[in-house]
Amino acid sequence: MPYLWVLNKKKPMYPEELVRPMRADLANAGFEELYTSEAVEKALNKPGTTLVVVNSVCGCAAANARPAAKLSLQNSKKPDHLATVFAGVDMEAVQTARNHMIPFPPSSPSMALFKDGELVHMIERHHIEGRPAELIAENLMEAYNEFC
Repeated sequence: MPYLWVLNKKKPMYPEELVRPMRADLANAGFEELYTSEAVEKALNKPGTTLVVVNSVCGCAAANARPAAKLSLQNSKKPDHLATVFAGVDMEAVQTARNHMIPFPPSSPSMALFKDGELVHMIERHHIEGRPAELIAENLMEAYNEFC
């Protein structure tokens, strides 16, 4: 039986003022911000493909993950739905998203492509850290071409 990550109900690690511009980076590119478990479930139950970006305050999110996610949308095929949760802030939403990303361990930033609610492609932090945004975007585009 698959295990579920334990829901952490602690206060957010980062103040909203700090993360607001980091949230806006993806929101302005068309990503729906998911703040609750219910919002994540609703997003993942939509038919078609959904890209979920687990956003973060770290440097590799700013330099690699967010730019790659936005760049990947220049592909001719792209996900039907775009969503994001913020690690260290949206605790409930992040835990629910990560539960759908099992068997992959929690990592942030990370990106997961779902098709009809099933995980079909995963990019973990170790695939993001130290890699240029263009290379990460190519990885996503290949997944879009296969699954979208």
